[in-house]
Amino acid sequence: MSYPKTLSAAHERLLNTIIIELSKDARILGIGAGGSFASDNMDRYSDLDLVIATDPSDFEEVMHARLRMINSISGCLVSFTGEHVGEPRLIIALFLPELLHVDFKFVTLNDAANRVDNTKVLWERQNCLTDVFAASDYQYPQPDINWIENRFWVWVHYAVGKIARGEYFEAIEFLSFLRTTVLSPLALQQNGMVPSGVRNLETRLPSFADKLKMTLAGHDKASLVNALNNVISIYLELRSNEEVSVNADAQEYCLKYLNTELAIK
Repeated sequence: MSYPKTLSAAHERLLNTIIIELSKDARILGIGAGGSFASDNMDRYSDLDLVIATDPSDFEEVMHARLRMINSISGCLVSFTGEHVGEPRLIIALFLPELLHVDFKFVTLNDAANRVDNTKVLWERQNCLTDVFAASDYQYPQPDINWIENRFWVWVHYAVGKIARGEYFEAIEFLSFLRTTVLSPLALQQNGMVPSGVRNLETRLPSFADKLKMTLAGHDKASLVNALNNVISIYLELRSNEEVSVNADAQEYCLKYLNTELAIK
C-alpha cells in the first residue's frame, strides 16, 4: 500500500521492520494501522496503532507469545501488556533509535472487523484482512446524551462530596473525567467531529478548548467549586442543543446540595 504523506521517515523505517519480522510468523494473517496513520494526520510525536490479526485457532497461542514476539523485533527497548487500560490484547512498546511508541493490538481475524476508524491494511495473506474490512464498517463510539443525563447529576453529587471532604486531588481527577467523558465528546459530536475525548482539542476545536480552561482547578476549595460550577454551566449549554429527557428533580436537588455544602465562607 501507499503510506500516508504525513508518515515520517523514522516511522516508515520502523513500520517496515515490524512488517518484515511479524510476517515471518505463519500464525499472523494480517497487519493493519489505525489512528493518525489511517487519517493521514501524523507528526514526529505520533504513535503507531497496529492491529495484528491471527487465525482464531492460533489466537491463544499467539497471546501467550505476544510479548516475546514484540521483544524480538529489532530496536525494541521496552514493552508491556495493556491491562492498565482494560485491553490485555494490547502490547505497548518503545523502539530505538528514535524512541517511537507503537501499540500492537492482537485480535482474531473476525474480531478485526470491530474497529473505531478506517484501519488501513499494511500486509496480509490472500486479501483476508481486506475482505474482513470490506464486509464491515467502522464506528467511533458516540456519546449518548440520555445516558449522560441519567448519570451527570450523580457525578456532580460525587464531586461535591470530594470537595467538601477536602479530597482535592480526587476532585481534580474527577473534573478531568467529566471533561473527557462528557463535555469534550458532546462538543465534538455537535460540531461533526470524532468525539475522541480531549485529544487534540486545542487544534480541532480551539474555541471550545478555551471555554474548557474554566473547568481547570487548583488544589483549593474555591478553585474547585468554581471549576465544578463551570462544568455544570458548559454541560447545560451543550444539553440545550440536544433532545434529551431532562432529570429535573435530580438536577434541582443536586444543585441545592452543591450550594449548601460548598458555600464559600
